[in-house]
Amino acid sequence: MSNGKTHSFSSVYDEFYNKIHHYLKRLVGEFEAEEVAQVVFEKISRNLSSFKGDSKLSTWIYRVATNTALDRLKSQSFKYSFAGPLAPLPINLPEAEKPVSSTIRTVRSPDKKAIQNEMSECVREFIDRLPPDYQTIIVLKDFEGLTNKEIAEVLEISLDSAKIRLYRARKQLKESLAAGCDFYIDERSVLACDRKQPAPKK
Repeated sequence: MSNGKTHSFSSVYDEFYNKIHHYLKRLVGEFEAEEVAQVVFEKISRNLSSFKGDSKLSTWIYRVATNTALDRLKSQSFKYSFAGPLAPLPINLPEAEKPVSSTIRTVRSPDKKAIQNEMSECVREFIDRLPPDYQTIIVLKDFEGLTNKEIAEVLEISLDSAKIRLYRARKQLKESLAAGCDFYIDERSVLACDRKQPAPKK
C-alpha cells in the first residue's frame, strides 16, 4: 500500500493499538501509557490520510508514538512512577554489551519467575534513569526488536547516528548496572540480579 487513503483508521487501530500501548508502557510507565496512547492515535487519525508510504506504516506509527513519548518524558511535569504492573523487560544485550564478567556468577534458581520479576523491576529503574533519547533507543532495539535501519527512520536520524547512540546508551546502562547490581545466570540461562545499592536518583 503506497497511499495513506488505503489504510482505514479502524484497521490501523486494531492492528497497532496493543503493540503501541505496550511500547509506551516501557517508555513512560503504566499510569501514563493510556493517556499517551490516546494522544498518539488522535495524531494518527488526523494525519493518516497524509501518510505517503515513504516508509513502512509501522515505522511511521512508531515515529508518532516515540515523538509523543519523548515530549512527555522531557516535560517538566513528568515523573515516572514504578507503582502498578511492570511491562516485561527481556534483557537481550549482545555479547559485547553484557555487564562485565566480574559481576556474573552462575547459581541454581528455585524460582525462575520470581527472579525475573525482581530483575525486571531493578533493570527498569536503571533504564528510567538514562537520558530519554537513550531510554528510547534501548527499548526500540532490545525490547521492540527493530532493526538499526528502522530505528534510524523512527528517530529521523542517520543510520550511523543510530548505531552510535545505541552503543552509547547500552554502554551507559551496562556501567550503571555493573555498579549497582550483582548479576548471576541460572542453569536455564535466566539473567537475574541482586541490588548492591539503591538505584541513583535523577
